[in-house]
Amino acid sequence: MVLGVREPRIIAFKLPTAIKIAFFHCEEWEKKYMESKKLFDELNLEVFFISEVLDRRHIPADADFDIISIFVDSEIDKEVLGKLPNLKFISTRSTGYDHIDINVAKEKGIQISYVPTYGENTVAEYTFALILALSRKIFDSYRRVREEGSFSQSGLRGFDLKGKTLGVIGAGNIGRNVIRIARGFGMIVIANDINPDGKLAERLGFEYVSLDRLLKVSDIVSLHVPAIKETFHLMNSDTFLAMKKGAYLINTSRGEIVETQALVKALKEGRVGGAALDVLEEEGAIKDELDLLIGGHSEEHNLATIVANHILIDMPNVIVTPHNAFNTAEALQRILDATLENVKGFVKGEPINTVPE
Repeated sequence: MVLGVREPRIIAFKLPTAIKIAFFHCEEWEKKYMESKKLFDELNLEVFFISEVLDRRHIPADADFDIISIFVDSEIDKEVLGKLPNLKFISTRSTGYDHIDINVAKEKGIQISYVPTYGENTVAEYTFALILALSRKIFDSYRRVREEGSFSQSGLRGFDLKGKTLGVIGAGNIGRNVIRIARGFGMIVIANDINPDGKLAERLGFEYVSLDRLLKVSDIVSLHVPAIKETFHLMNSDTFLAMKKGAYLINTSRGEIVETQALVKALKEGRVGGAALDVLEEEGAIKDELDLLIGGHSEEHNLATIVANHILIDMPNVIVTPHNAFNTAEALQRILDATLENVKGFVKGEPINTVPE
């Protein structure tokens, strides 16, 4: 039964139970899709669909939720968790969970589930869209025709992918799909991963090598690792120096994997030939710079990195897209299906897809 709007932009549905669940940054089609599955009726939940993100600046006045579901642009830090007194479970609609303060959540006894797989092919396909956009100067070609009305090919010469070496850092669910596509293009593929799988390498026709070796010989380096302490600024001044001169960098994983200012320097010096980035450090601040300026909290952000991001965006050999690699209808439906299963498992006392210890 519809209760009505509790706050601006919040739609509430009352069901006969004390368990409250809120879906943040939820679009209308997502609400309708999840409702069509009838799981909320089955579990007797009181469900709230909230169009805004959840962070310290966007906390509903009535926040006595038992369960929340969020996406990567919500920031669940100590302050937010402190204002959700009844919270018992977080289901993030993403594979990454670095936007949640895991340690504080654990201290409060809050369980967390994530979506381990949903976009293996989706992100891999986008990775190659970026590679092709760089290798064949597609955006430059498009702008020239559309904005200049010119069909001149001067300055638009690209390079073949066939025979080039692709270095894949992180051969997990997404990385191995990138490898499959690369082999279809006739590329030589090498990979670096903390858990080498010899049978996978034999089946897909690639070789595991050290990170140093991968950087030294790859024409294109593609990143597919999670944002954890060990991968923070994995690509830095030293690793850019170790790269094959003029090689290209692709990042569809997390912005924190790349040290932004070091990348700008490597591009300006010609050490890196070009880059295609679907993710950036401080991308949240870039997305809402006006709020940052007006609302303050600038001390929480690296302003030099934000400036470096703008330099990257303006560089002619760099493509930046807005964290869009996951964004297909099929992948989003898989995310919602997995999220509903995560919620069902928690409510029934059988949690699944929990964040690794």
